[in-house]
Amino acid sequence: MPIVEKDPWRAQYFENIACPKDVLIPTDDELAWRLYPQYRWIYNKMLICENQGLDYAPHDILPSSFPVFSKPIYNLRGMGTGSKIIDSAEQYELEQAPGHMWMPLLEGEHVSTDVTVVNGEPKWWRHTIGKALEGGLFDYWTILAESHPAIESYCGAWLRQHLKDYTGAVNLETIGGKIIEAHLRFADQWPDLYGPGWLDAIVELYAHHRWRYQDDQRRTGYSVVLFGAHGLIYPDLKHETMDEILAQPGISSLQITFLPDKPPETHAMPPGGFRLAIVNCWDLEAGLTARERLALTFWSTQEIRADKVTIE
Repeated sequence: MPIVEKDPWRAQYFENIACPKDVLIPTDDELAWRLYPQYRWIYNKMLICENQGLDYAPHDILPSSFPVFSKPIYNLRGMGTGSKIIDSAEQYELEQAPGHMWMPLLEGEHVSTDVTVVNGEPKWWRHTIGKALEGGLFDYWTILAESHPAIESYCGAWLRQHLKDYTGAVNLETIGGKIIEAHLRFADQWPDLYGPGWLDAIVELYAHHRWRYQDDQRRTGYSVVLFGAHGLIYPDLKHETMDEILAQPGISSLQITFLPDKPPETHAMPPGGFRLAIVNCWDLEAGLTARERLALTFWSTQEIRADKVTIE
């Protein structure tokens, strides 16, 4: 497999893509950390604040005002692990933690942006907006067909200044146009929605340091997420159920996003829920219907016992 993917439910996107054996393309931050030691600073979220002029400090330094947003300084596992809003000095005193930081609670649109870069120069952009829920969850993401000029201008200048020798994919998360996180990879949740030939162009980018993707079939897509409760044991779904969902019009792909043989508490998950599945689709209603079918299937296998709650 040319693109190194640690999550088995996403291997489906990459297993048939031709690539030279000596080319490594990361989809997770752990591998990117090892591949690009000169850019490891990008995972230090205090430095991301500093080079944009945003207020920040590690815990033990009292913010001048509240609320603030608190999170780990480093979080290569993702999923918003350990992040929260702190509303007051009293709450801050109780919730300080080693290795965590605070920054302003930014307002505005939360956008995830994938950009391909050649020697720091942006060559291609794609923007995704999440419909947020409480507890660090997202109901679904809309992968926009249109451009976002304000983000492309601001983030383009940031890339040219700070990643001028880098070639590859970058994922940037912004709120209100300010960068809150940066990753030396693309978002591996929805590459099937970027269009035919996009992954082949990614391979060429890493293998030959050039970008030649003809992005003339761009469509709006959706990535619909199913969350369950923490503290339950979930089984894998039957292949027949998955095949029935994939056969529905408007559905692009289906991911069951956990390992049934791995303890639930060892999965990286947001505080508000345990992610069970993702439906990528071209039609939002089709995706929501598929999610409802998945939820009912998981729920129908639930068995409540005296000592614990399990799903079998």
